[in-house]
Amino acid sequence: MNGSLSPDQLIRPMVDPFGRTIRYLRVSVTDRCDLRCFYCMSEDMTFLPKKDLLTLEELDRLCSAFIAKGVRKIRLTGGEPLVRRNVMTLVRSLSRHLGSGALDELTLTTNGSQLARFASELRDCGIRRVNVSLDTLDAQKFRAITRWGDLDKVLAGIEAARNAGLAVKINAVALKNMNEEEIPSLMEWAHGKGMALTLIEVMPMGEIGEGRIDQYVPLSLLRARLAQHYTLTDLDENTGGPARYVRVTETGGKLGFITPMTHNFCESCNRVRITCTGTLHTCLGHEDASDLRKPLRASAEDALLSAAIDRAIGLKPKGHDFIIDRRHNRPSVSRHMSVTGG
Repeated sequence: MNGSLSPDQLIRPMVDPFGRTIRYLRVSVTDRCDLRCFYCMSEDMTFLPKKDLLTLEELDRLCSAFIAKGVRKIRLTGGEPLVRRNVMTLVRSLSRHLGSGALDELTLTTNGSQLARFASELRDCGIRRVNVSLDTLDAQKFRAITRWGDLDKVLAGIEAARNAGLAVKINAVALKNMNEEEIPSLMEWAHGKGMALTLIEVMPMGEIGEGRIDQYVPLSLLRARLAQHYTLTDLDENTGGPARYVRVTETGGKLGFITPMTHNFCESCNRVRITCTGTLHTCLGHEDASDLRKPLRASAEDALLSAAIDRAIGLKPKGHDFIIDRRHNRPSVSRHMSVTGG
């Protein structure tokens, strides 16, 4: 693929108006998914026409341009990234930046449904850890949350990833009256297998056919409940993402909290997101959008693309506008999480 970095290419770190250096890029390779989690998508989703998507070669060139500007970590997301046809071609190509030292980490977030098929190849491409979205270990609840998912298939994918030598972290969205009482058992299961667990608050993104207020449970409440039965010790640890971690003495494992609603993580945000159509979002919780597809396709050289990236970073807001309450029982952001990229 195109977009290789020359040894003498100048690295110019991207710094936003608030002094935050952008080193983390999340790339949605597709808006499609083989599940329909009710907090993420409507059941009858309309997906983008394939002609609107960047090609794998264009995604590679776009990622390489960001690496040239100082990005050190790339996470591939979706939708479900592993349902994109020939996606491993992109993964294998991007792995050259790991070999050169230009990139510290290439990873992905997945629902686990395709992991049994791809785990070994992901490891061969230099991926060392993956995040798996899993909200329950109850097969009936899993089918209710995902609308048609097969829990056994996901669990088999997780085992395949672990057997391939990949570190696995479980991500679980806390859902009122659905899985909130199951969090302790989910945590003990994950920690028992040597996997960290990160809890995530529902985010008001995209119209899903029901109100987020009926799904939302603040993680401050869940943490207080856990603290009644477990010893939680705050960790001074930063993995490059928004989670705040604690060590659970009784299990020995790590537990993370991503709290965009009760305690935002904007002050240290070093991330931007690219959609599968080449739209750059500098904030998950804003309607900001910068078209990178046009400059990408306008020239085989990266000067126009680089300038467009610089302009977008210069507009990155200080923080998001997420809010969930009875007066704002509508999406704070109109685009779905599956379009933005996890």
